[in-house]
Amino acid sequence: MLEHLIETLVVYIINILELIGVFIISYSSLRGFIIYIGHKLKFDDTCIKIEIAKGLAMGLEFKLGGEILRTILVRTLDEIMVLGAIIVLRVILTFVIHWEISSEIHQDEELRASLARRQKK
Repeated sequence: MLEHLIETLVVYIINILELIGVFIISYSSLRGFIIYIGHKLKFDDTCIKIEIAKGLAMGLEFKLGGEILRTILVRTLDEIMVLGAIIVLRVILTFVIHWEISSEIHQDEELRASLARRQKK
């Protein structure tokens, strides 16, 4: 009885986490597109890329949380292998996005420093 209740509850929690992840990714992508179209002259592309990448990373974190909870429901070795592959891919994507964010910020800082040096001359 308790096991069935936990399984049912976990399924709902997983679906909620997945849905939150989808909303975050959709919202950040749409917001970035609107900023890109509407305010092209006010914002540089780096700022928009960083905001979209942060949204993607946050959405993937929620989806990864759902996948980790899904391990509770796994019954066979095949399901474990598929779930493990999904988790590994999402972790790799998260690391790549975080690396992209940090490299974009670093490039932006270097560009701003270079422009500041030119203005001083």
